[in-house]
Amino acid sequence: MILEYIIITIYTISILLIFMYSLAQLNLLINYLGAKKNREASETFNFENADEIPFVTIQLPVFNELYVMERLLENIAKIEYPREKLEIQVLDDSTDESIQITAKLVAKLEKTGLDILHIRRENREGFKAGALKEGLKIAKGEFIAIFDADFLPQTDWLKKTIPYFKDTAIGVVQTRWGHINRNYSTLTRIQAFMLDAHFTLEQTGRNSKGHFINFNGTAGVWRKECILDAGNWQGDTLTEDIDLSYRAQLKNWKFKYLENVETPAELPVVISAARSQQFRWNKGGAENFQKMIKGIIKNKNISAKTKIHGLLHLLNSSMFTCIFLVAVLSIPMLYIKNEYAHLKSYFLMMSFFVVSSIIFFICYWFMYRNIYGSGIKNFFKYIGAFFTFFSVAMGFSLHNTIAVLEGHFGKKSEFVRTPKFNITGLKGNWKNNKYIKKKPSIHVIIEGLLALYFVFGMYSAFIVGNEGGDFGLFPFHFMLFMGFGYVFFKSIFSKA
Repeated sequence: MILEYIIITIYTISILLIFMYSLAQLNLLINYLGAKKNREASETFNFENADEIPFVTIQLPVFNELYVMERLLENIAKIEYPREKLEIQVLDDSTDESIQITAKLVAKLEKTGLDILHIRRENREGFKAGALKEGLKIAKGEFIAIFDADFLPQTDWLKKTIPYFKDTAIGVVQTRWGHINRNYSTLTRIQAFMLDAHFTLEQTGRNSKGHFINFNGTAGVWRKECILDAGNWQGDTLTEDIDLSYRAQLKNWKFKYLENVETPAELPVVISAARSQQFRWNKGGAENFQKMIKGIIKNKNISAKTKIHGLLHLLNSSMFTCIFLVAVLSIPMLYIKNEYAHLKSYFLMMSFFVVSSIIFFICYWFMYRNIYGSGIKNFFKYIGAFFTFFSVAMGFSLHNTIAVLEGHFGKKSEFVRTPKFNITGLKGNWKNNKYIKKKPSIHVIIEGLLALYFVFGMYSAFIVGNEGGDFGLFPFHFMLFMGFGYVFFKSIFSKA
């Protein structure tokens, strides 16, 4: 019975943590709806004379971006801003033939009168953070706009963001990510769903109440003074953007999030690329929790509610550990439930926590409705999208749990960039992309075994109990089978 109580304890704690997280999401939904109701007018590019227009440096950190450099630089060159007040830094850490291609593209743009630099380093110390820090040393701009290689800002992007810095307390303006290949495949639709939730509910919900948000690594502008005051870029975590964001806000800099300014970008179309991106984001979140927890708790200038939301924000990725534990332990719990009759009241109480899933369903519906519109047709489409997303998110739970544990326990790893594909809409060929990781990890085999494990869970529903089975967890096990099966199958065959 000792083993059973250990399982029950771990399962219960995990369920409670997920429930607490769902309540935080509900609070963000309430904040989001309030912010939508009281949306302020957008700032406009209105400086009284040319001398007031601030100097801006655009930084483009790139590493082996053979397929998208031309698209990136052609797009950035179209940015509408006074040329005498604009500088572009191509921070190129590449090690392949893209170096020569980039050099030619930069030289071509330089001849048009554009102030553009091709900056190379002798080593990749600090990875992306190191490149940004190196460029900052010579940056002319009072403000630093940053775009990853797959981002395509609109021509008036600076005109929509720079005016907010008239408020001298604002250190960062962040814009919402768009997705140029949202409907390319099931994988891209799932990623878009996840990111849309972050860029609507979470960023708006936190920012509207003055809680901490994060610069998302790209599609945003920093006040140079803010970067330096917060301690500059640091490469000791895999998410340097969250790290600097929290250090800046702990020093009382304000962040401004613009949901109405969309910056289109390309989503990974191969699951190996999505896996590496997920691993970096989730491990980085855990690393930053460990790095920031003391500073957040001890800070006397922020409210208790902001502290709670900040800690939960940094623990976002850790929820995958809870999801994974609940999933794996749900089958033993099914047998425990039907073996020990005296625990009936406990299981009745625990069934209440299905409300967590209902809360997520409600929260994400408002996000989905905001993008696709309301109506019964879209609602039924949403139901399919939600359960697909939920299943695959659970299918990633082993992979992301490993990342989170490495982050919390301080295991260091290299910054693995996400390969880009130059895919727009439904068009584009990725199969010959030289940056795709060819060999799946051993974790993929475990994911395949877990898919079979949840087949056993579904089978168990028919054989437990004395009254024709127990089907309460059958839908949950079916979703887990589909999620782990999808991740396993796509990882083995490397198809989008």
